[in-house]
Order: sequence, then structure tokens, then C-alpha cells
Amino acid sequence: MASQGLQLMGVLLAFVGWVGTIATCAMPMWRVTAFVGANIVTAQTIWEGLWMTCVVQSTGQMQCKIYDSMLALSSDLQAARAMVIVSVVVGVFGALTAIMGGKCTNCMEDPTAKAKACVVSGVIFLISAFLALQGLLFFLL
Repeated sequence: MASQGLQLMGVLLAFVGWVGTIATCAMPMWRVTAFVGANIVTAQTIWEGLWMTCVVQSTGQMQCKIYDSMLALSSDLQAARAMVIVSVVVGVFGALTAIMGGKCTNCMEDPTAKAKACVVSGVIFLISAFLALQGLLFFLL
């Protein structure tokens, strides 16, 4: 079994990745498109995300519009939303399992059970990462 420092570092990195997944879920910059007209005054940048679309003018003014209807969304966007949300929920279970299996906790007394819980936690975090990447691919492709 790994040392306590390695175990804490692994859990910390997995937690940082999970928080990053939550942050990217909320951001509108999943797909960025720029339009530049004949002059710089007509330049626009369009940000498309899971929950809203934003248009940034060349003057710096930004207007965001939240998607109105679930029925109007494409199936790719709905699948991407679902996979990212499921990824975040699965990450919660990974974090709870990592806490239970940590060497510095007293949730379980048996060292072999703690080791198995840590392995299960790692697998759960990998599944969470795979789901987040699948959601990204559904949205972008």
C-alpha cells in the first residue's frame, strides 16, 4: 500500500480535477467563434456553453442568453449536459470513498478494506473523468 503522503497527493489531485469539472460545467466558453467584419467595430466573439450563449462585442460589451427550452436544444447538447452532470455526481461518490479509505481517517479499521476503498475511489474518479471527456466530445464534435 502507498504511503500516506502519496495517498493524500492522489486524492488532492483527483479533488482538484473534480472541482475543475464543476467550474467548466458552469462556464460558457465551451465553443468560441469569432466574426470579424470589414472593420474592427463589427467584430464579435460568440461563446457557446452548456447552459447559455454569450456574444462579446469589440467594444467589450457582453450579452448572455440562457437557453430557454430543453426541447429546442440539440441532442448533442443534451447528452453533453447529462454526461457532465453525471460526472460531477460520480465525483462526489469518489471523494466520499477516498475519505473513507484514507489512512488518516477512522471510518474503517481494517487496512485491507481501506486499501480496497482507495482503489475503488481511484476507479470512480477515472469513470468521472471519462464521463466529463465524453461530454466535451459530444459538445464539440
